[in-house]
Amino acid sequence: MKLYLIALMLLCISCTPQQNEKIPVYAWLGGPGEATDKEIRSEFDTLKSRGVDVLMYNGGQDPETYKRVGKIAKEAGLGFHTWIPTMVQSPKPGIDDDWYAFNGLGESALDKPAYVPYYKFLCPSKEGTYRFLENMYGAVADVPEVDAIHLDYIRFPDVILARGLWDKYGLVMDREYPQYDYCYCDQCTSDFQEKTGIDIKAADDPSQVEEWKQFRYDLITSIVNRLADMAHSKGKEINAAVFPGPNSVAKKIVRQEWDKWNLDAFFPMNYNDFYLEGTDWIGDVTNEAVTALDDRKPVISGLFICPDPEKKTEEKDPENHGLLPEEIGAAIEQSMINGASGICLFTPGRMTDEHWVEFEKYIYRDYSASNR
Repeated sequence: MKLYLIALMLLCISCTPQQNEKIPVYAWLGGPGEATDKEIRSEFDTLKSRGVDVLMYNGGQDPETYKRVGKIAKEAGLGFHTWIPTMVQSPKPGIDDDWYAFNGLGESALDKPAYVPYYKFLCPSKEGTYRFLENMYGAVADVPEVDAIHLDYIRFPDVILARGLWDKYGLVMDREYPQYDYCYCDQCTSDFQEKTGIDIKAADDPSQVEEWKQFRYDLITSIVNRLADMAHSKGKEINAAVFPGPNSVAKKIVRQEWDKWNLDAFFPMNYNDFYLEGTDWIGDVTNEAVTALDDRKPVISGLFICPDPEKKTEEKDPENHGLLPEEIGAAIEQSMINGASGICLFTPGRMTDEHWVEFEKYIYRDYSASNR
């Protein structure tokens, strides 16, 4: 009987997922709003129990918020990265009105933002833009509870929207249109002309001028790498949410040449529904990202969750679409077998009970043998 019980115990152990087989799981999460410390801790404990390891936490720009919430995250055993938009900034003290980007029609993103009211993008060529960001992120990086700075909206506005969003905004974006093309402020255009000899305002079709595209890739790259130097000087890591690619999507629609960024990790937002694609596409763009980085830095595959699976087919807004419970496993698997170092949920609050059941089946696996 004793031998039988030992054998049974060994069998149970072999069937139970081991901690070292679990993939790293990150989650984008906002707060704290009016939540009490007790309520925050309860939420964090629940996420930890469900397999989340690290929070990408959006709590505004006040370092004190991150000190408070970060302490609770640490007590719950969670990593804590601060998720704060970069180039998108509403008017506030410390930001001059003339730091905002201008489109090809000469309109300021402050007065006439593209697509949605919050698309008030700063111009990356303005030194004031960088100084504001350096001071803001630097103050957050000084918080001991913060493990890493997480950049978001570190780009230009979408010169072409993802295909799944065209109907929502009533647009056909078959080419680059000037009202969505940034930045044509006097400083950007004059700096470009000084560097290349090209007057971009006189070009018949600026979208065909490769030097103009590269100039703007480099503006974003410069901002990122300067912020990276700042974060690293404070002993903190820095990473970013990026568009898929970089070559297939990110460079083409938001001017992100992110394989040249000196970051510690990359979080491509592999939101397949936005591109009218299935879960296999998640594998393709994950492979592209890992290949572009030559395995130098971790790629964390961002997954967009459907908050109401039963109504997905009736929902007209693609931003309420996303992965169904029966798709999340394939999305995780495609990410991991194509070289991702983990996955990031957008967002855990959109996960249904059915999502969590399927999610657990796929995070406790060893994908190393099947990587590419």
